[in-house]
Amino acid sequence: MKFRLLLLISFISQIYFSQGEKLNDGKIANIKNIITLFQQKNIQKISNFVNFPLRREYPIPEIKNREQFKQRFNEVFDKKLIDKIAHSKTEQWSEVGWRGIMLDNGDVWIDSYEGKIIAVNHQSNFEKKLRKELINKEKENVHPSLKTFESPTCKIKTKKYLIRIDKLANNKYRYASWKISEKESSKPDLILNNGELEFQGSGGNHLITFTNGNYIYKVYRNILGEENTPDITLEVEENEKTILHQDGTLILK
Repeated sequence: MKFRLLLLISFISQIYFSQGEKLNDGKIANIKNIITLFQQKNIQKISNFVNFPLRREYPIPEIKNREQFKQRFNEVFDKKLIDKIAHSKTEQWSEVGWRGIMLDNGDVWIDSYEGKIIAVNHQSNFEKKLRKELINKEKENVHPSLKTFESPTCKIKTKKYLIRIDKLANNKYRYASWKISEKESSKPDLILNNGELEFQGSGGNHLITFTNGNYIYKVYRNILGEENTPDITLEVEENEKTILHQDGTLILK
């Protein structure tokens, strides 16, 4: 889901930073370095200028290290994106506060200080096909009650629960949970189909809220935060009183 969120951040960034922030000589040099590497199509050297893991749109696995990057380079960087980067001008790159420097509307992001690639929002035809195949595979492996959905959003592990969230065709979200020892192929202990997505600021952090009678389930996705901020925070309220609070991690495989 982070992949999609960066696209949203890019859109919001255009609104709040439409004039861009003036780049100093060091940042311009970093941009020119990336452009030159793609002009040369030097995958070996490009791999030295990537912050890992490099996330791909779920459920496509993230790229964990340089070796994986070199192996999967052509899956991510098709000719269209390579040419776009290689032929870009420094004026097409703009700094968006502390988030980094983006190309055009956020096709590629580099960090502001080391000039390393931190996100690639472009999706090649290969990845589009791969994602479709992976989604179909997930549908085969989940419990029959969960097979119908538009796209998987995330899988989460907390201290006590395995949680799966999917986007449904009506733009609502579905919450399914099991005890931590259970598998997705087993019947969920709880299914909620009325989730609402709410973004919190322009940094991509968001909240999905599910209602179940007097209970409200809140799943916070913490994309931006302090070093020790968890990927996920799960809260359950009963009559506006918090009865459960657990940190969670994303399951990316």
